[in-house]
Amino acid sequence: MEAVLAKYENQINAFSEFLEDLPDVDEPVWILGARYDLKTKKSELLSDVRSRLWFTYRKKFSPIGGTGPSSDAGWGCMLRCGQMILAQALVCRHLGRDWRWDPEKRQPKEYHRILHCFLDKKDSCYSIHQMGIAVHRSAQMGVGEGKSVGEWYGPNTVAQVLKKLALFDDWNTLAVYVSMDNTVVIEDISKSLFLISHVTFIYIALYTLLSLSKQLHTSQRPLDWRPLLLVIPLRMGINSINPVYIQAFKECFKMPQSCGVLGGKPNLAYYFIGFIDDELIYLDPHTTQQAVDTESGSAVDDQSYHCQRTPHRMKITSLDPSVALGFFCKSEEDFDSWCDLVQQELLKKRNLRMFELVEKHPSHWPPFVPPTKPEVQTTGAEFIESPDKLFESEEEFEILNV
Repeated sequence: MEAVLAKYENQINAFSEFLEDLPDVDEPVWILGARYDLKTKKSELLSDVRSRLWFTYRKKFSPIGGTGPSSDAGWGCMLRCGQMILAQALVCRHLGRDWRWDPEKRQPKEYHRILHCFLDKKDSCYSIHQMGIAVHRSAQMGVGEGKSVGEWYGPNTVAQVLKKLALFDDWNTLAVYVSMDNTVVIEDISKSLFLISHVTFIYIALYTLLSLSKQLHTSQRPLDWRPLLLVIPLRMGINSINPVYIQAFKECFKMPQSCGVLGGKPNLAYYFIGFIDDELIYLDPHTTQQAVDTESGSAVDDQSYHCQRTPHRMKITSLDPSVALGFFCKSEEDFDSWCDLVQQELLKKRNLRMFELVEKHPSHWPPFVPPTKPEVQTTGAEFIESPDKLFESEEEFEILNV
């Protein structure tokens, strides 16, 4: 026991040394919408970063698909980052943004239930098994980057898989909306937030008629709002991030709805959670740990799911231009607030916009059809949209021109 405590203390000390090594600047640190003054809030910053769920490479889990790999080391980093951004949304949904992990205290049952969603076994709804098979099925259909289980994926591919798998998650009832062509459409999001079944299309049709004379982000919706994970894939340059977008990119981490960013460097995915000055702060999935085997419904041994050592930093200018922004809106008011912030901080102040926010579905686009859960028993990985409905290839991003 003493050895375990000593190891834990060494990890905390390593993090404390990192805090001392932060740039000597007056700028605050921003972590997922929370602001920290290094002179007075170092311990709070430590607690916040340590409380984020950290998913890394794992080994010795049951083979994916029965005969596939039993470790995702070397290829699963973007899938793990996708798990982290979704887990952050679920933590905010069930525990709140201010929740903090304390290894000395008993955690709420919702916390352990969230962890069960990501355990490395085939019956966990967001496991590496489900995500890997889902991407593989899309590749078989000619969708995405043409890769199979055991190869590396981009942020947009992972975002599309999260959207699909969320349809089979009856506990969290989370809506995942992935924007297209650098455009967030409020009308489409509103339709996506309904609890879809074979009867709710009637309500959608009625709602569409009622919405014609009202602005969608302020009108009263006839059905309950579902918590929303909004993912915005972007390509902010060709070979490197264009400097004109850096300030707007940093503003995204200041928003209370910030759920982090998927990105990194070529073939190296990171989960970005904040910044200080001109450096990004991120959780790195490139650590291989033993798979955790826990019985259904029981508490999870969670020590390895929290990063208790030095988080990494990198220059924003070193970021690969292909990223996916994440935002979580728990309520309709939360979404309205996010829309206002985007208008004020990103659209009105910037001549060159990272993305657009529009009320109505563009007339030149194909009609929007909210994603639906098939009326059959399935794990979810079997159902990937047809090639003409997905925009998963890195080459299919619209380049943001200057």
